[in-house]
Amino acid sequence: MPLPETVRVKLSSEAAESVSITPVVAQEIPIRDLVEHMLGITGKDEPRIQELLRRGALVTGASRFRWAGWEADLEGLRELLSTFPDPDPSRAFAAERCIRAVLRGGRQAIDLPREAVARKTMLRRQTYWDLLMEVVGTNAVVYGGYSYRDRADRYLREFHPPEIERLRAASGMVRYSTLRNHIQSNGFFSAELFVVR
Repeated sequence: MPLPETVRVKLSSEAAESVSITPVVAQEIPIRDLVEHMLGITGKDEPRIQELLRRGALVTGASRFRWAGWEADLEGLRELLSTFPDPDPSRAFAAERCIRAVLRGGRQAIDLPREAVARKTMLRRQTYWDLLMEVVGTNAVVYGGYSYRDRADRYLREFHPPEIERLRAASGMVRYSTLRNHIQSNGFFSAELFVVR
């Protein structure tokens, strides 16, 4: 069956609570949007996407999507998938397009959205984001693939101990106390960086 333009989907919450009654919302969504939700889980794995379309159910994040499943036309699916970006290891890291960093290595990842740590104050010329991008540099950054969930290329960078100490010592630049405390107290030794195209 050819891919429809839109799919009638029932949306409900999958929140992890003891007993929860949440409303089910039915709406028409473009097939491209539905497939984009799948890509965050499957990547461009055609058989898995066909199976999800046939099954008529998808759980992603805290949302459950349900629809009347159907056998998707492989050619139509390939054509749709060609409209999404592919991983491109030849793309160099571009700090100016980096929108998010996740510090990893400890018991808890530290999520650093650019807008949360890039605000300048009158007293400081450099932000924590500026320092992070300076430490990351470009030499040791490794391409890690494309994240359909984040709509960005992923890059990985391992830190040396002096770099970790420099990032920890500068945590006072971070405006939000919870985030500042995570940087000071949680262990990390690498960063996952998300760069939009």
